[in-house]
Amino acid sequence: MAKAIGGPLPPAPGQGSPVTWATILRQPSPWYASADAKAVAETVRASQRATGGWPKNTDWTALQSDAERQALRNARAETDSTIDNGATVTELRFLTRVYVATRDELLREAVLRGLDYLLASQYSNGGWPQYFPLRTDYSRDITFNDDAMTGVVLLLKDAADGSAGFEFVDKARRDRAAAAVTRAIAVILRTQIRVNGTLTGWCQQYDADALTPARGRSYEHPSIASRETVGIARLLMGVPNPSPEIVAAVDAAAAWLGKSELKGVPEATAPGLWARFYDIATNRPIYSGRDGVIKYRLDEIELERRTGYSWVGPYAAAFLTTEYPKWRAAR
Repeated sequence: MAKAIGGPLPPAPGQGSPVTWATILRQPSPWYASADAKAVAETVRASQRATGGWPKNTDWTALQSDAERQALRNARAETDSTIDNGATVTELRFLTRVYVATRDELLREAVLRGLDYLLASQYSNGGWPQYFPLRTDYSRDITFNDDAMTGVVLLLKDAADGSAGFEFVDKARRDRAAAAVTRAIAVILRTQIRVNGTLTGWCQQYDADALTPARGRSYEHPSIASRETVGIARLLMGVPNPSPEIVAAVDAAAAWLGKSELKGVPEATAPGLWARFYDIATNRPIYSGRDGVIKYRLDEIELERRTGYSWVGPYAAAFLTTEYPKWRAAR
């Protein structure tokens, strides 16, 4: 959960809830020109690392004093820039909206530095690690977990297209962003898991060199991850004029999600659900506590992990009932 570092920000006009970092991209358009938005943008700009990225899990909407902002600037040399939990991507989209509303050149420069960070942190094979500069742990893996890489690709696609407020991005960066998106799509297609010759879904993370499914935290085993598969399939469905390979990848993901639905849980009339993780060989749902031991029932892991992680949910419901059929009908 994001930690606040000051007082709360009041609601936008006509809105009932205070503005938080979780809702920063869901405010009415006029709000991004407001004094409150400018104040948050200054805090975000002050917190940008020298790398061009941002750390994660901080609510930048908390009101800041000049002294607090200076403390943020003093941390510029920290090497904690990441794309995990929406970090860097959310900051860039927010700053872009405020720049479009205010034309503050300092914000434009911050966005361009952030784009350069994302472009520099991409592996040559098309993937992204969680952290850059690289660390020595699993965060070096190509990371789809919690839509980390898909969020980056969608942002770079907007930058390449000059859409979603990124019209100000220069041609050289647009071209680099477009090339990065092309490489990303290629590695996405390469990493889709085949089981007995049949394409299925994707793992949360992959070894950056071998491109094989990899382990994340102790309870995140190499497996087929339903929630991340939905996010990747949605990304692929947004590719204009998709290649036959992209169409086949989406079709296969939809087929795998369809056969992996958990029906009748917890009762016969309950809507369909999906486990977060499925064993690659058997497609059996798997669960795990911090001890790293795979279990086949959620109630077999400790309460803290059982309730502290998203193990089961309606992850693919909207995708299978609405989004994929609409996309397929247009092919």
